[in-house]
Amino acid sequence: MKQNRIFTPKTLAAAFSSVVALGILGFSNHSFAAGKLEKEDLKFGFIKLTDMAPLAVAAEKGFFEEEGLFVQLEAQANWKVVMDRVINGELDGSHMLASAPLGYSAGYGAKADIVSAFSMGFNGNAITVSNDIWKQMKANVPMEGGKPAHPIKADALKPVVDKFKAEGKPFNMAMTFPPGSHNVKLRYWLAAGGINPGFYAPPQDTSGQINADALLAVTPPPQMPATLESGTIFGYCVGEPWNQQAVFKGIGVPVITDEELWKDTPEKVFGVTQAWAEKYPNTYLAVTKALIRAAMWLDAENNKNRKEAIEMLSQKQYVGADVDVLAASMNGTFEYEKGDKRALPDFNTFFRHGASYPSYSSAVWYLTQLRRWGMINEYKPDNWYLETAKKVYRPDIYLAAAKELVAEGKAKAEDFPADTSIKPSQNFFIDKIPFDANKPNDYLAKFPIGLKGKQTVSGGKIVD
Repeated sequence: MKQNRIFTPKTLAAAFSSVVALGILGFSNHSFAAGKLEKEDLKFGFIKLTDMAPLAVAAEKGFFEEEGLFVQLEAQANWKVVMDRVINGELDGSHMLASAPLGYSAGYGAKADIVSAFSMGFNGNAITVSNDIWKQMKANVPMEGGKPAHPIKADALKPVVDKFKAEGKPFNMAMTFPPGSHNVKLRYWLAAGGINPGFYAPPQDTSGQINADALLAVTPPPQMPATLESGTIFGYCVGEPWNQQAVFKGIGVPVITDEELWKDTPEKVFGVTQAWAEKYPNTYLAVTKALIRAAMWLDAENNKNRKEAIEMLSQKQYVGADVDVLAASMNGTFEYEKGDKRALPDFNTFFRHGASYPSYSSAVWYLTQLRRWGMINEYKPDNWYLETAKKVYRPDIYLAAAKELVAEGKAKAEDFPADTSIKPSQNFFIDKIPFDANKPNDYLAKFPIGLKGKQTVSGGKIVD
């Protein structure tokens, strides 16, 4: 029988001694024992999106089974169902929007303690508008070589939204879940172009449409193209394959990807409740190992496995989209207007550039955006952001799993982050506003649109 081994911050750091400048900020005081699994039969949820791929790969390539796990994967109706079923124990864990566990930890909608030791990848989303809206926008888009210059900013959409507003017509757009990353990214893009996406004032007003120029509402990902085609909405933000599906159906045009909005943006995580993680630590470690292996396989040798992954995802029990639709983004390209296909090699990134690592900096960024739009409707000091990030994102568990994989010869130490500390100020955003995770309130103060300082939303207006 395999002996129990305790992993502490000290031994974890030693395991990565070959990696230069390894930080230990990500390690907590918890220990992890690699030994007998407390639970072997598991049920995990997912939404039919390309970035659920690590779960499908871990199942289909036998990585779960090699870790002693017998996993059932089950598609879920929407992100609210995902969160509810993980919290009530119907699911052991699930594919989740990266910001959702942070929103729940902060008490938006429901208060729940959910943790994540694995990021399911970078990027993978886009913002799509209807053909008619694109036709109106395009007149405002700079051209290069006869094609629209990218990234396309929401400045080009603002005159269209202003016209709707002047005529007393609502400009409706869709996202997938209020405390979710699609909502946050759509809001960021709109506001960077001078379009107010509206504020929340929980618990009284959870519409997110207070003072809004564009009205954002929830639509489940697979329903986005049909809702756009019906004319109910004029645009949406969602993950693949539902942007490329709009192109293939000839009903819409993706105008910007999240990689262009913020390079290497974390999009999904694998989440479990804190209680589950504490009850089944060895099982959780084994799950994380299998998912890391799946992420490595997806990005191995310049994406050599993507063709197999696309065929896997096309199966009905996973995403169920056409191979051509999935390949349009999974193979390192992306099609905007029909026929305007461009190289985007990192549009779907699962392991390289640290894509599977649960970064505190990313967690803090998402928390600033939840605060910006009123989902966190009260002032929080700078230290609160990092403390909340540490409660939810668990790089210590990730690195414990990585240590095991290195010891087993399934990974190399240099495959994993050399620096686990908070990243320095970043300036990869479409509006060029630099983000410093150490100074979240200073960051919020820089936005022309959004809550800052001690502002709150009350009675339908912003109150200082």
